[in-house]
Amino acid sequence: MIPEIRTVQDDDLHGWTTAAFTGFLRPPEVSEEDVAFRRAYHDPERTWGAVDHGRWVATYRSFAQELTVVGGAAVPADAISAVTVSPTHRRRGILSRIIADDLRGAKDRGDAVATLIAAEYPIYGRFGFGPATWTTAWRIDTAQAGLDPRLAAPECGGRIDFASPHEVREFGPGLHDRFRALVPGAVSRDDAWWQRNTGAVRLPSEPWTERHHAVYRAPSGEIEGLASYTYEEHWEAMRPENTARVDRLIATTPAAERALWQFLCSIDWIRHVDTGRRAPDDLLPHFLGNPRAAAVQTHSDYLWLRPLDVPCLLQARTYPVAASLVLEVEDRAGLAGGRFLLDTSPDGATCTPTTRSAELTLGVGELAALYLGDTAASQLAALGRIHEERPGALTTADTLLHTGRRPWCPDIF
Repeated sequence: MIPEIRTVQDDDLHGWTTAAFTGFLRPPEVSEEDVAFRRAYHDPERTWGAVDHGRWVATYRSFAQELTVVGGAAVPADAISAVTVSPTHRRRGILSRIIADDLRGAKDRGDAVATLIAAEYPIYGRFGFGPATWTTAWRIDTAQAGLDPRLAAPECGGRIDFASPHEVREFGPGLHDRFRALVPGAVSRDDAWWQRNTGAVRLPSEPWTERHHAVYRAPSGEIEGLASYTYEEHWEAMRPENTARVDRLIATTPAAERALWQFLCSIDWIRHVDTGRRAPDDLLPHFLGNPRAAAVQTHSDYLWLRPLDVPCLLQARTYPVAASLVLEVEDRAGLAGGRFLLDTSPDGATCTPTTRSAELTLGVGELAALYLGDTAASQLAALGRIHEERPGALTTADTLLHTGRRPWCPDIF
């Protein structure tokens, strides 16, 4: 029997959540609090699953999101999350059917792109997604960092204070909106995010440890940075070997970022600081007197994109020079393919369908990898994933699309 694929209604939430927990290798124990929290933010038109003999065997949901692109504009995105297929029902095409329906619906709504965090690399390329940002995590040996604890106070006239979870919920959304306007790859956060990540909502299925919150205030008094972290306590022979684990750190100025890292590395009894997910070219190691004190623990692809509206995406971002480029975008799903003329200048860009001869041919997933500026077209061409139809087109693409700083998505969803 082929499982029935359908949207999830209110009375389905307990069984659907049980299937999601099973897929993510969590105990299949769903509390009323879990169901109530999902119900508060449930969109029955964008929550999908598969049912077989009355049991949910696959889960999937999407929600509205904004993605910051090069230049600071935000485009509407279809954010995909909670994707699972039970091990009893793998390799039956369930995800293929659900994601096809969701992507068509997203395009009809006017979303320019779909986004997701890929738990496994090989899955999503066949649906037109490509890795658009990467992430790196460091572990800092504070004894080797070359920082004088007496310099923990900011040198630029600002100050660091603690904030309560309630205060973070008050100023956090505004700070994050200012931050994400500066960082291609950053995404919006809804109210549910702030509720869960400050402990206002605590679910039995998600053990909670209260975070410490340190804020950086500029001399004007404006909050320009926030670090949220926990401690892992460990002592050896009466010596502290404790670790500060950074949950998230965002800042709108380099001064705020430097001050917060210096503060974290200067806390008494802290021997190591685990940075959490950062941009691969993060300034952090260079804030230290000894950059080698920050050792890479993780480096991986992170945010994946799936273009749905090529003209909208290419017109939304900025470009450093005036140029033109004809792209042949191939899309097996028929959602975003076509031949497009991109005309750029530092003042703006247009992207329109064209009958002119293609200068670069690439798949929609390759366009995703290029879009936020992280990957060079010449790199993908060397791998045989982009084809140059006109000599010099790769150089033009690199000039237009590749960026000096790498994009970064600090959030998981």
